[in-house]
Amino acid sequence: MSKARNLADFIGTGAGAGILADGAIAYSEVTGTPTLATVATTGAYADVTGTPAIPTDFVSAASGGTFSGNTSVGGELVATSYNETYVSLSGTTPTVNCEAGNVFALSTTGNTTFTFTNPPASGTAYGFMLRLSSGGAHTITWPTSVDFAGGTAPDAPASGETNALVFTTTDGGTTWYGFQAGAAMA
Repeated sequence: MSKARNLADFIGTGAGAGILADGAIAYSEVTGTPTLATVATTGAYADVTGTPAIPTDFVSAASGGTFSGNTSVGGELVATSYNETYVSLSGTTPTVNCEAGNVFALSTTGNTTFTFTNPPASGTAYGFMLRLSSGGAHTITWPTSVDFAGGTAPDAPASGETNALVFTTTDGGTTWYGFQAGAAMA
């Protein structure tokens, strides 16, 4: 038994009763230096156990890289510069893949029928711009889900001309609102 314990027992039961009536040892009575566990001062973050993982895509994007997949931002997004992905389409049955970009372009080579795929889920707004140039006198067929102002699609651009069209949806592509933003642009 330690001397400190003997003293505490004496105080609790003997002549010093009442000073430390429960026989406890006061912190001030403890002498010496406590021993602490060894702490590593070198090594990689990955060597530490029980730590949260830092997503590598966040680290990459923070240093000029890019995010991939779905990324949500809570609150207001303020950007110094904003760029959209441009996709060049081809053929007479082009598919506007909403996951591929927000700005599309096509120069027609014949009568053309468009398809719109992969819009975001209902409740999420999505829009894209289409730069449509005509390589000849061609007809354009739009998906039946497109609702143009006045219920009628704009005329196809004349040979050698370009039209700018904008499409937007908020219901997963069930309805697309289509607008001609510019006609006969050179």
